[in-house]
Amino acid sequence: MAENCTVSDPTDPANGQKDVYVQLVLSLALGVSAFVAFCILRPKWKGLYAARKTQSDAASFLPDLPDTFFGWMPVLYKVTEQEVLASAGLDAFVFLAFFKMSIKLFGIMFLLTCAIIVPINFHFDHLLTPGDSRPRNDTKPPEIFPAFSSWDVDAESKDETDKAYTTSYLWAYLVFTYFFTGLALYFITQETQRIIKIRQDYLGSQSTITDRTIKLSGIPKELRSEDKIKEFLEKLEIGKVESVTICRDWSRLDGLMERRAYTLRRLEEAWTEHLGQSKTKQNQPPQESQSNAQDDNEDSINPEHSNLLGESHITPYDKPRPNTRIWYGFLGLQSKKIDAIDYYEEQLRKVDELVIAGRSKIYRPTPLAFVTMDSIPACQMAVQALLDPEPMQLMANLAPAPSDIVWQNTYLPRSSRMVRSWTITIFILLLTLFWLVPVAGLAGLLNICSIRQVWKGLADTLESHPILSALVKTGLPTLVVSLLNVAVPYLYDYMANMQGMISQGDVELSVISKNFYFTFFNVFLVFTVFGTASKFWPVLQESFRDTTVIAFKLAESVNSLGFFYINFILLQSVGLFPFRLLEFGTMTLYPIMLMMSKTPRDYAELVQPPIFKYGFYLPSAILVWILCMVYSVLPAGYMVLFVGLIYFVFGYYTYKYQLLYAMDHPQHATGKAWPMICYRLLVGLGVFQLVMAGVIALNKAFYPAALVVPLIPFTIWYSYYFGRTYEPLTKFIALRSIRREPHADVNIADEYVGMHTPPGNVRRHSTTLDEDREKGLKFINPSLTAPLEKIWINKGSESNGEASELDRQESAASSVSLGDTHIWRDNGEENV
Repeated sequence: MAENCTVSDPTDPANGQKDVYVQLVLSLALGVSAFVAFCILRPKWKGLYAARKTQSDAASFLPDLPDTFFGWMPVLYKVTEQEVLASAGLDAFVFLAFFKMSIKLFGIMFLLTCAIIVPINFHFDHLLTPGDSRPRNDTKPPEIFPAFSSWDVDAESKDETDKAYTTSYLWAYLVFTYFFTGLALYFITQETQRIIKIRQDYLGSQSTITDRTIKLSGIPKELRSEDKIKEFLEKLEIGKVESVTICRDWSRLDGLMERRAYTLRRLEEAWTEHLGQSKTKQNQPPQESQSNAQDDNEDSINPEHSNLLGESHITPYDKPRPNTRIWYGFLGLQSKKIDAIDYYEEQLRKVDELVIAGRSKIYRPTPLAFVTMDSIPACQMAVQALLDPEPMQLMANLAPAPSDIVWQNTYLPRSSRMVRSWTITIFILLLTLFWLVPVAGLAGLLNICSIRQVWKGLADTLESHPILSALVKTGLPTLVVSLLNVAVPYLYDYMANMQGMISQGDVELSVISKNFYFTFFNVFLVFTVFGTASKFWPVLQESFRDTTVIAFKLAESVNSLGFFYINFILLQSVGLFPFRLLEFGTMTLYPIMLMMSKTPRDYAELVQPPIFKYGFYLPSAILVWILCMVYSVLPAGYMVLFVGLIYFVFGYYTYKYQLLYAMDHPQHATGKAWPMICYRLLVGLGVFQLVMAGVIALNKAFYPAALVVPLIPFTIWYSYYFGRTYEPLTKFIALRSIRREPHADVNIADEYVGMHTPPGNVRRHSTTLDEDREKGLKFINPSLTAPLEKIWINKGSESNGEASELDRQESAASSVSLGDTHIWRDNGEENV
């Protein structure tokens, strides 16, 4: 049955143009509806769409966005890079710089492609079936750009010599492969130099505890004490040591704090259930009167009575107190109901005693310590030097920010972290093989013949309904691939957190790497080279015998999948970016989370800004960048570049809005994602050169194909050059960049562009975002010093009993945002 199937040429514009129109209509329907919904809801739901602006001090100086339908757009456009740097920090600045660089690069490439390459491609009409020696002169250019629609070929009027196969146009392919490679490397280099200058000036002009702290690992047993480490480092004459924190095995204390947090939440739920239906007097926080404040002071001295709401077993409320079921006896088979408030208060009192006792104990030291030097130059010299002649011993690295440390992983043995890392890596490799099944299935949907082999009736139906066929062949695969790109990062984020990394910044960089591996290997290479699962093993076995097979298969498939990737980028940009702006996931989950929320603490967490994770969004953007490069010279290149340009423009302003106004990014990576971005862009350049060599060779032009090959080792050499020349400056602070004087009088956010002056002379009036974040922080496990929170209940007036449950929940959520709820701490301070 399959041999009777007529295979339509996927490179023929007539076969792909209808698919693009269908995808455009579908994307516009999704995107426009989501964008209109966002413009309507934005002024009404400021707690969601302006969460960072209203709750973050760093974003408070940003210009207010008007409440009009489109009025926010020009204001967002006018927000400068200086304001992005000052408000959102280096990580956001680097992320948006990648999008801005891509807009410039692909804008230039698109104009050059339309002006030169498109006429060349149409003139030589070289859309060939692999192995065919004759050009097909019956193919018309796509009508997506009407400027090229008037071109036509009268095959009968052509001279016989014009019909002879020619490969002269392939020399133009060679020239533009070199030119676009050089243009991409130029933009990468220029942007890298600019980011390095800004980063050096930004970090060199600030003074935080992180900038002065090193992470010292591989500490031998004889040096595992604060005094010995301090003595050892000061003998090296690097600088004075201000403080040393040896990471100890605090796992038991961490477990107690987790148990306490769980018990505290259960107690708050019990009190909320008890007070929520009260129609008499409202329980008041102890800060309301002087006597209550004195009781708080006594409680802080006597931990036995801390965290209790006075005589909580005596209640003026009419409603019965809530109960909870406990299990006891042999194997916990017996149970009974007891008073929930009394039970959880007693459990909280017991765990508080254990925490207080545990904080006074001495725990086993580990080979890891955080050492704070007295100056930034001393810290930078330590991390850029070898401290010990023994391998893997006394290794100094830059320390993460105190709030960024995953303390539970600091006292994991190195062997345990290595086992976790290798286990996760092996699991991801196995998972990659698993993804072959759904990805190969999606690739099969692109061809009616493949569908006919599985479901003949569906194939017949699709052949008789062109629009339905376009939806199934193009809309469905692009939608499923896009959904995979949304869902898979959550799995890889979970696995990255299980690897035992020391900081959340390292976890996020790992997520970027893992998700790019998925998108590049499964969505691009497997989808393009192997097509369906039935082709995977034959192609793989053949590639072992001949290493050029992959290049030829890639070249053959890339041309046939041009319209698929056009539709994929179109859906990502026009269709899905407005949904990201709408925060569709958060918006749809909000009513569910609202119904599940019970206590004021739950409602306060509900209105916190969502977390922006670069590892979820950056890999897809890099994949689109690679696709634009790969297709830039090919016949479908001008369309891929056009939709790619739309993608980066829409992405830039979508992420700019979210990073500045709507979402928060608590990690502290200081722009270290930039070298990761550059290395993956260089991989894309290598794929572009490999594809062009294959495409030219398939058309029997072996001399220009051979001349493309030198670009591949050149790109590899540039990656080593980049690593030796630029990458150290994206990790460390140059000593010349460090501010020498203790006081500053020039604002870095306003003056960073003028880098002609020596960086050490730049000063600023205000603190940076990192200095604000780290004010008062120390490298100490919070389990040792964090205040033991008291219960958090609503201070507002009681419901009159006539409001519905939903009204009561919304009122509670509103009271949180208005400051009508309080958290009580042992120090007697009241924090909203």
